[in-house]
Amino acid sequence: MKYKDLIEKMTLEEKASLMSGKDFWQTQDIKRLGINNMFLADGPHGIRKQAAAADHLGLNASIPATCFPTAATVANSWNVELGEQMGEYLGEEAVAQGVHVLLGPGINMKRNPLAGRNFEYFSEDPFLAGKLAAGMIKGIQSHGISACVKHFAVNNQEERRMAIDTIVDERTLREIYLTAFEIAIKEGKTKTVMSAYNMLNGTYTNENIHLMRDILRNEWKYDGVVVTDWGGSNDRVAGLVAGNELEMPTTAGETNEEIIEAIKTGKIKEEVLDENVDRLLDLIFTTDKALKESQKEINQEKHHRMAQTVAEESIVLLKNEEQILPIKKGTKVAIIGDFAKEARYQGAGSSIVNPTKLDSTLDGIKECEFVSIGFEPGFDRYGKKSQKKIDQACALAKNADVVLLYIGLDEVTEAEGLDRQSMEIPENQIELLTALQKVNPNIVAILSSGAAVEMPWIGKVKGLVHGYLSGQAGAKAILRVLSGDVNPSGKLAESYPIHYEDTPSCYQFPGKEVSVEYREGPYIGYRYYDTANVAVLFPFGFGLSYTTFEYADIQVAKEGVTFTLTNTGGRAGSEVTQLYVGCKSTNIFRPKKELKGFTKVFLLPGETKTVTIPFDDKTFRYFNIKTNSWEIEAADYELMIGASIADIRLKDVIAIEGTGAPLPYDQNELPSYYSGKANHVSQEEFEQLLGRKVPESKWDRTKALGYNDTIAQCQYAKSGFARFIFKTINFSHWFLKKIGKRSTANLIMMSIYHMPFRGVARMTGGVINMPMLDGILMIMNGQFMKGLRHLLKERKKKVKREKLKTTMVQATKEM
Repeated sequence: MKYKDLIEKMTLEEKASLMSGKDFWQTQDIKRLGINNMFLADGPHGIRKQAAAADHLGLNASIPATCFPTAATVANSWNVELGEQMGEYLGEEAVAQGVHVLLGPGINMKRNPLAGRNFEYFSEDPFLAGKLAAGMIKGIQSHGISACVKHFAVNNQEERRMAIDTIVDERTLREIYLTAFEIAIKEGKTKTVMSAYNMLNGTYTNENIHLMRDILRNEWKYDGVVVTDWGGSNDRVAGLVAGNELEMPTTAGETNEEIIEAIKTGKIKEEVLDENVDRLLDLIFTTDKALKESQKEINQEKHHRMAQTVAEESIVLLKNEEQILPIKKGTKVAIIGDFAKEARYQGAGSSIVNPTKLDSTLDGIKECEFVSIGFEPGFDRYGKKSQKKIDQACALAKNADVVLLYIGLDEVTEAEGLDRQSMEIPENQIELLTALQKVNPNIVAILSSGAAVEMPWIGKVKGLVHGYLSGQAGAKAILRVLSGDVNPSGKLAESYPIHYEDTPSCYQFPGKEVSVEYREGPYIGYRYYDTANVAVLFPFGFGLSYTTFEYADIQVAKEGVTFTLTNTGGRAGSEVTQLYVGCKSTNIFRPKKELKGFTKVFLLPGETKTVTIPFDDKTFRYFNIKTNSWEIEAADYELMIGASIADIRLKDVIAIEGTGAPLPYDQNELPSYYSGKANHVSQEEFEQLLGRKVPESKWDRTKALGYNDTIAQCQYAKSGFARFIFKTINFSHWFLKKIGKRSTANLIMMSIYHMPFRGVARMTGGVINMPMLDGILMIMNGQFMKGLRHLLKERKKKVKREKLKTTMVQATKEM
């Protein structure tokens, strides 16, 4: 241990105290030993450090910081170096605000397009997500502080996220859901990892020995700190044994006592605690040293320009019929859409940033060479219909050469804690588009959303620019693409299905009660669409440019693939070249092709460059469930260089020697997986893949409610009082939505409806402790008076202990 001498000077109580927060955002300190507290802050795309009242849902304003594009946006740049540069800027701002640990990036897979937090994640592909995350982590940590990669792992839905049990087979877990974390940890060398809320195959992630010890610590050799998601600790002692050092936020010492008791009774050895303390001390001392040495003022304008640069590289041109873009000088344009006036530039929830400034489309248009003839909102951003707004927009559009229509998803549709209900954009926006097309067919839609949407309306626009959620400088970045000042180079980091029902996980999302089954196995996103030959609207890796590129002269060596790329158009531009690999053997089921490398290349008109995409340890591997290790199958592998998964320009084949591992599967037992048509797998076949029976997915409505049951489950509680509470919550949610208070309605679902009862204690900073919670559960389970007496009795005990503790502290100070 690094800090053995210091740890020996600590009392058991002091060591235990370090394992939990001091308050909502800070860790505990031990002043007598020179151990300072750390400050942790949300910040996947900007620092969210709250100066006053703290919360985890983005309710209270934070100190102004640069709002960079979200991860879903940055992923479309396919530029690792740009991600690292953005990380450097994030790290600089974190240091300036006194933040030791920046809680990001988030790298969970986009298993389903409705997952409410997709805007905060990079991609449906683990290789792309991992590489971008590693770059961002390096940038953040270049300032000596810590990034915190999250949420480890398989956290792919928001509904019931604190209680849901994710059922996934080992191979899919390793190849799809852990590979991005492996890259981020091994290559990015993140100092902190955040455990997820959910269970994984029956055990909460922060207690899961297989995940936390076998894989994270032993296999990946990770020696950093693991912190719980806020309120995500279930059994504190079990988490400690698994190597989850830090529980956040504070529980006012309650879980410290659990650790002390476990050591005194011999349940765990004190060495287990010492091991956790040692790793946490290393994080405290190294990040504290960085803050002391390099706090400084931020050049806000410089950081704003960086946010604009990232946005410009991440914007995706999806349609350009009749070369309507770029818009020519002197063209008369009508600006229509509420998002043009008030940009939709970031997600909602714990990642929400208070921007230092915010560019406006209506202001920025004045700098363009095309001519604005006016603005009309056209629609209400929250879905309310208005024929008057449509009529006014159409009247303006009649007089324009081109209509710039700003549409997308609003802030309360994409938010932490909630999954989307459909892939559609609001109906009032589509009605507006339909009306506009009748008076002016020259429409360019500018789309703002953090995830894939259905586009049955795409035939009604000639141009489509997707800005995703492009941060505080996004409005100007989009205008520069529209005008041609910037040649778009973004490519989609996720597939766009034609219909939601085409999505492989649509029948198994979200898990509504006890569990969610990942029956599609490794066939998520393009791995499914490409293998099962399902048509998509826009394929993974797709994006248009104002110039053209020619690929030629593929050469394959042991180290990688080399080819030439030529800009055959009239404008300078960048092309994202992508390496896909497909195994020609059919002995082991696999997707038809998988992304195994990429690079972004800038070329002047007529310029040719030689491009090399190297192989690495992940190029040919698969996870073998019989050997419980990564193996390589001896086979011929097709190497494909493309402009997208569906636009392969060059091919070659290489023979690869294998590791000689036994075949892991019987083809006859897994027909859906061998065909790739894994969108509707039976329970029996999924159990063959899983290697065991799946657990019961429905609540046992005969059992009493316990710590890990949610407040939503009061609907079947024995207590009439509990059922009344459930009905009141349900009615409140319905009523608030009805009167247009959607944000408040969402808050009920996020912070109450799906909250496990233990969360009442874990998220209240010790205001309600577990013994008091026992009383609440008695009430919910039909023992109203007994539960009320227990609740009041335990509250009285708690108040008495707190008074005694305060008296002792004061006495110590006076000595």
